[in-house]
Amino acid sequence: KLKIIEDRDSRMVKGVLDIIEIENGFAVVGTSTWAALQGRKKLKIIWDKGSNKYPDSKSISEFFKKRSRKRGAKGRNEGNVKKALKDADRVIKAAYEVPFQAHATMEPMNCVVDYQSDQCQVWAPTQSPKDAKKRVSEMTGFSDEKVIIHVPFLGGGFGRRAFNDFIEEGVEVSMNMKKPVKLIWTREDDMQHDYYRPASRHVLKAGLMNNGETIAWSHSVVAPSIFFGQMFKYPIPFKDKLDVVALAGAKEVAYEIPNIRVDYTSANTDIPIGWWRSVYDSQNAYANECFIDELANSLKIDPVDYRLRLLKQSPRHTAVLKRAAQESGWGKPLKNNHYQGVSCHASFGTYVAQVADVSVDNEGNVHVHRVVCAVDCGQAVSPITIKAQMEGSIVYGLSATLNGEITIENGAVKQSNFHDFQVLRMDQMPTIDVHIIKSSEPPSGIGEPGLPPIAPAVANAVFSATGKRIRKLPIKAEDFLA
Repeated sequence: KLKIIEDRDSRMVKGVLDIIEIENGFAVVGTSTWAALQGRKKLKIIWDKGSNKYPDSKSISEFFKKRSRKRGAKGRNEGNVKKALKDADRVIKAAYEVPFQAHATMEPMNCVVDYQSDQCQVWAPTQSPKDAKKRVSEMTGFSDEKVIIHVPFLGGGFGRRAFNDFIEEGVEVSMNMKKPVKLIWTREDDMQHDYYRPASRHVLKAGLMNNGETIAWSHSVVAPSIFFGQMFKYPIPFKDKLDVVALAGAKEVAYEIPNIRVDYTSANTDIPIGWWRSVYDSQNAYANECFIDELANSLKIDPVDYRLRLLKQSPRHTAVLKRAAQESGWGKPLKNNHYQGVSCHASFGTYVAQVADVSVDNEGNVHVHRVVCAVDCGQAVSPITIKAQMEGSIVYGLSATLNGEITIENGAVKQSNFHDFQVLRMDQMPTIDVHIIKSSEPPSGIGEPGLPPIAPAVANAVFSATGKRIRKLPIKAEDFLA
């Protein structure tokens, strides 16, 4: 929270009209963007940092580990996992971690607000115009018909623009100035005041028999809850501390194993969190598909064959997996120092399998050369859109797999711009081949399902290349060169 602000020098900057305290801090108002930015630079500010219980990434990670020792709320419970693990010839265990992620939209948060005596108009790239209308009505006291929301192209949303905090700020400033205002966040504001994808920890166990049978599967998810967290102002729809949304992609694991338990333990921090492209599926698929590869390796079974054995009752999973393997030349000789990894995941009603072709150089840099993607989204209404969404999801997912990570220092986000929160660059872009399964099923989601499989496909390929398991994202050379 804002504690003390010294703004005398800022007010002397040519073009600065006013400096207004708002709920989230302050706004510098100028005749131009340049004037406002120069006035901002001259502000002297002391912040009240609050009581932040977990002030850095290390303490948050330790908190997650501590929470993972507790028994979570049951999301799925079939058979008797505890007994099956005791009866197994071997028990395989692994823990996976993923960090907070920023949305890093190309266009930072912005809006135009025109507050007048009898109405308020807003031009804003929002994913939640209905919520924006409600909030503006509450702030201004105007009836619903007196609040007009115009929605231009988003400039990137990915879940970030489901939150309308920037619109609320614009309304505060326009009401204070009694004039139309254009509110713009800097890139640093945008990166350091996001509603981040939650970080999480995943503890998995499996019971294996010497004959190759898999008899038990346990997945414990430890993560902040978007619904139970302090930053989300919606009614909690779940009971018994079970956030089923946080188990998306974990609870529905399709592998046919007689004893399955999936549970959830909340681990809320003060870091604001929100939806991020494919939401919790992006994390749970990474843990599931890396772990299933570990089991295949332990049993000395080909990863594709092992999955197919466990998916005999899942024809749509089977179809995309076989297609991706066929089109990628799975099992055939590759170029020197190229290796493949596979993954398969269903989300938002759509089934996707991917094979990543990867190499790792002597410095530990991971190069993704090609991604083969097979997708079954029901009846294909617009194949070119399906292809574009798969490509976009893979790019977004690769950014998080290879580069992206939000870390906390002294109660604040460390990263501030694209120099230290890097997205995929052109020279990192792989060739992407998308193959659409012909289907008469009803059309299903396509904007998000392409993302969850890419991280495990790449991580599994890195294992093939180096013999080291990637249990923490993003993939860093020091994690497997040590």
